[in-house]
Amino acid sequence: MMKYLIVGLGNIGAEYENTRHNIGFKMADALAADAGASFESGRYASVAQFKYRGNPVTLIKPTTFMNLSGKAVSYWLKEENIPVENLMVCVDDLALPFGVIRIRQNGSEAGHNGLKNITEMLGTQQYARLRFGIGNDFAKGHQVDFVLGKWSFEELKRIGERTKVTTEALYSFITNGVQRTMNTFNGK
Repeated sequence: MMKYLIVGLGNIGAEYENTRHNIGFKMADALAADAGASFESGRYASVAQFKYRGNPVTLIKPTTFMNLSGKAVSYWLKEENIPVENLMVCVDDLALPFGVIRIRQNGSEAGHNGLKNITEMLGTQQYARLRFGIGNDFAKGHQVDFVLGKWSFEELKRIGERTKVTTEALYSFITNGVQRTMNTFNGK
C-alpha cells in the first residue's frame, strides 16, 4: 500500500471557471467523480480522499492561486506523509495540441508559473506531471488572453472524453508507476 498525492492546478473564482489554464481542476474533478469522492475545504486546497486498489489517494485543487501552488503541494505532501515520487501534478500545456496528454517523470517548468512555484517550494524538479495540451492558437502577444480564455464550443464538446483518458492515466500512475504510464499514455 502506497499513498499518493494528485494535484490539479488552476485558479479559484468564477472568472477562471472553464478557462484553459484551469484544465488541472477539470482533470481533478473528473478523477474525483469517477472515484466517487467529493471535495471539501482544506488547508490551502479543496481536498478529496479515496482509495484506489487499496492505495490511499489525496486529491487536491490548490486554493492559493496558480502562482503559489507550491504552498499547497508542500503542505499536503508533509501532512499526509507522501513521498515526492508519489506526486502527480496535472497542468495545462501550450506546446501540445488540444487534448494531447504527455506524462513526464520530472523536468523543466516550461514557463509554467504553477510548476515553477512547486519546484521552488519542494526544492526539486523530480516529480511527475501530466500535461494536457491546450494548443497555441493565439496571435503574437496574446498568450495570456488565450491561456486565461474560455474553451471554444468545439473544445468543450471534447473535454469530457479527454478527461476520461486523464483519469485512466492517473489510475495507471497509482497502480503501475510513472514509467509504465508514460509508455501507455504519452501522445494519446
